[in-house]
Amino acid sequence: MRWGCGALHTVQGQQILPRATKKPKACLHPVRAASAHAAPTDVTEDSSGLGVSNHGAQDDRQPSPVSQGLSETQLQHNAALISRLQGKLILAPLTKGGNVPFRRLCASFGAEATMSEMSYARNLIKGNVVERTHLRQAANEHCFGVQIATKQIDEGIAAGQLAADAGAAWMDLNCGCPIYEATRRGLGAALLRKPTKLGRLVAGIAEGIPIPLTVKIRTGESASKINVMQVATALQNAGAAAVTIHGRTMEQRYKRAADWGLVQQAAHQLAVPIVGNGDVLTFYEANRRMSEHECIAVMTGRGALIKPWLFQEYKDQRELNPSTLERVGIYHQLVRYMKEHFGDDAKGRQKAFYFLPWHFNFFCRYRSLPEETYATRSLQQPLISTRVETADENLGESLDSLSYLERLLRCESEAAHEHLAAALWDSDNEQHAVSELEKLAGEHVPEWEASAAPSRDEREGRIDENRG
Repeated sequence: MRWGCGALHTVQGQQILPRATKKPKACLHPVRAASAHAAPTDVTEDSSGLGVSNHGAQDDRQPSPVSQGLSETQLQHNAALISRLQGKLILAPLTKGGNVPFRRLCASFGAEATMSEMSYARNLIKGNVVERTHLRQAANEHCFGVQIATKQIDEGIAAGQLAADAGAAWMDLNCGCPIYEATRRGLGAALLRKPTKLGRLVAGIAEGIPIPLTVKIRTGESASKINVMQVATALQNAGAAAVTIHGRTMEQRYKRAADWGLVQQAAHQLAVPIVGNGDVLTFYEANRRMSEHECIAVMTGRGALIKPWLFQEYKDQRELNPSTLERVGIYHQLVRYMKEHFGDDAKGRQKAFYFLPWHFNFFCRYRSLPEETYATRSLQQPLISTRVETADENLGESLDSLSYLERLLRCESEAAHEHLAAALWDSDNEQHAVSELEKLAGEHVPEWEASAAPSRDEREGRIDENRG
């Protein structure tokens, strides 16, 4: 069975779309930008670097002016972008995972807003071949954003022009990447340390580029330095079209549950549209985040890496629960996209295999998570961080009840992932792929299960390297 664009878009013959839970903020933010008399949000910066907000917990959202340097046309573009993002499940920028073939796969399963892997603006401007590939988009990506990392206004403006020329709908400034590669240069989450300076950076870039500028942040540098309200307020005043908040600090990386309470606080108190990010693996978790936390949209990264059909589930408002054979078809579809993108020859294979086996580090984590069984559990702990064995006893599974092919798709062994990738690449069609994978599974699954070298904690460390 071939899965892709148009698959399973309806339930009982009728398309089901997520309900809009609140009035779009696009009507609020740009209008306030034009008012020179709007009172700014009262936020001060103390010597510890913490943002101290004088809002009461029950205060309504307060008017706040944004950069007066934005033109009327730019404000209109900002409002138009927010209208397009309203109510959407957005594919996050993903290091390595955000390659064009994978984004194309997500778009074929209903992803309506997608983002590139993060590019270092300086290298992008210099024409670095790898960074320039991040500007490319698949034909079915109709609302595509380019993410950059920079701390200089002129670099941001030049990168924004390149993004616009490449057809991007918007550009995003990365202020959330926690890895040392970025923070040692004063980029990524390191920019959160000086909100006022960050505000000047964002204002300068936003005023100088022809497409909207959004900003992706974390809640602060550490648990003792939470300054998300101060940072988000500075970004609002600087003219950011929207702010995406990943509900963890730089130090937490991916090790604790995302703090959606802080996301909601910003969404409730500020005029700038807020996109929530963190721990979204199922459509019902996305629904809850959208409705209960006042976001205009929700972003998913690891959830999409585990099941790229998550976007279709969100649109259809039901779990698709693809069978073993259907998932083989989906993975073979990704291979076909990679062959079309990288080339169906030795050189193309070499390029594709930088990505393909790596994807199975995430695909192997897929388990059916029916709402009737797991919705309540998801309130206690995010499902993406809930450990499930090869066989899920909550669904009445046992190892013996699973086929060898299913066990192969769930196997955590890197050797299994390499063989899976090779068999899929060498298969002429889905039926051939199934035949080859069943043969592999029968011969090697027990040994691969026994020798699945990296522990789950180590695998989480690899997941943690997503820098978007």
